This record gives sequence, C-alpha cells and structure tokens, in this order.
Amino acid sequence: MNDRTIVYRSYYNPIEANIVCGKLQDSGFPCFLADENISTIQPLYNQAVGGVKLIVFERDKAAIDLMLLEENDLEGDENAISDENTTGNEEIICERCASHNVAFGQATKERFSLWVLFVSILFLVYPFKAKKCFHCYDCGYEFH
Repeated sequence: MNDRTIVYRSYYNPIEANIVCGKLQDSGFPCFLADENISTIQPLYNQAVGGVKLIVFERDKAAIDLMLLEENDLEGDENAISDENTTGNEEIICERCASHNVAFGQATKERFSLWVLFVSILFLVYPFKAKKCFHCYDCGYEFH
C-alpha cells in the first residue's frame, strides 16, 4: 500500500499547531509537525518557511475534516479563537485562489503604519505594532 503524506494545514502559531496535532493523535490519527523548531526558535523566519505544517496521511484527510468540524460544532463559541477579525468558527477561504490553507497573523507587506515607523525611528526602537491580516500559504495573497 502506498501511503502518501500531505500538508493538511499550516499555522503561524506553533502552540495552535501543537493543540491540533495533539487532538489528532489522541483520536488515533498519525500525524506530525514540520518546521516547528525554526518557527519557535526564530519567529521572524516563520513566513519564509511557510509556517508550522501539520502533516497527515492522505487517506485520513476526509476523516480528519469530519472530526475537526464536529469538534468545532460541539465546542461552540466558548473555545473559539478570539481574533478581532474572525467571528466564531467560520472557515476562511483565500479570495484569490480559494484555498483553505489560510491563517491569521502578521502581514508581510505593509507591516507597519507610518506613525509606528515615525515613533520607532524617533525613539530608536524596533516597531512595536504590526498590522495583522489573513495570509494564504498557497498563493501568498494577504487580505483582511
């Protein structure tokens, strides 16, 4: 039997990736995380490597989709990720390529506003507030 592995999803946040990986392993699905160490040790390289990747067997994809969907329905809004730009447990889809491999995090283009850059230069500190948006790991498109 030919068992292929696929990248099920990519995450900006290594903690979130570990939570989902742990849930899958507890449910009996073999999986592992790729690029977790580089994203944890050097977070600035997270975008360059494409985030922390959750690797699963291709044959388990449909069952994992179903399990995570049911789990989100059972948990309700009390355990939902609380980002100011997301509402509930809705699935975010890329506006350009219709991919589901999308995560919310720091923008890569136009990361800092002008006033943040001005204050940072004035006080000689690293910019303290970065813009956040949704980032598609498949085509690289960023949207709000």
